[in-house]
Amino acid sequence: MANEPEHIEERGASAPPQRTTATSPGGPAAAPGGGAAGPPAVRIQGLWKKFGEQIAVNGIDLTLPAGRFIGLVGPNGAGKTTTLSMVTGLLRPDAGLVEIGGHDVWKDPVSVKSRIGVLPEGLRLFERLSGRELLGYIGRLRGLPGDEVDKRAAQLLDVLDLAGSQHKLVVDYSTGMRKKIGLAAALLHNPEVLFLDEPFEGVDPVSAQTIRGVLERYTTSGATVIFSSHVMELVESLCDWVAVIAAGQIRADGPLAEVRGAAPSLQDAFLELVGAGDRGAGANLDWLGGGGAR
Repeated sequence: MANEPEHIEERGASAPPQRTTATSPGGPAAAPGGGAAGPPAVRIQGLWKKFGEQIAVNGIDLTLPAGRFIGLVGPNGAGKTTTLSMVTGLLRPDAGLVEIGGHDVWKDPVSVKSRIGVLPEGLRLFERLSGRELLGYIGRLRGLPGDEVDKRAAQLLDVLDLAGSQHKLVVDYSTGMRKKIGLAAALLHNPEVLFLDEPFEGVDPVSAQTIRGVLERYTTSGATVIFSSHVMELVESLCDWVAVIAAGQIRADGPLAEVRGAAPSLQDAFLELVGAGDRGAGANLDWLGGGGAR
């Protein structure tokens, strides 16, 4: 492919700081029963992206194991969305390699897209279709037989508590309902790896609990979920593997317990890893508070 990005050999003055990589017998090199290990869910080498003079992703190297619930965490503007967009083939990197299940995202896009489901941050749906019509359309685009689409769509709508709204136009769906129908569309073809960008953002607690239950069941079956978030409590309660990104670089990755280390919570470990552990909480705002103007 003429415009295919290449792996970065030199990163110049933007070399990443010291990185923590935790490993365990359950990591990428391990295989159930001691057999030969299969390919990781995702392998990234030298991933790089600039927007003008701004470096959004700074030469990321990262391997994510299959069959895990993985959190990609970082502050706002850390590069989470840009990274996921490149990994899923939605945004072309300036340089680097991305493989999903051993298949190159840019050399073998058809094979990769059949293996992944994506719920992007800026979710765009065909709003003049009903929820049921949307799933039917997506299923046929995926090449599923009509009767199989009907069966899977009905089951997903029921599990995600959308059966009563399946004939309503998507334009009339609430934020939580849109996230759920987007998740149903991403799961319809039973992908090996599911990518979710801030899936719980703006979602009410009831919808969030429904989405959470579906995702937990999905990973229990051996599939992989990779989702981005900046809410550490949510990541700590859901994930068994974490990658921490800040300023476009991976600061730590590995099993959640090892990334957290001796810190009392993932939140505390995260603040230290991104260099925000000693940041003051408005110490100079002594004028702010009750009592009116002074």
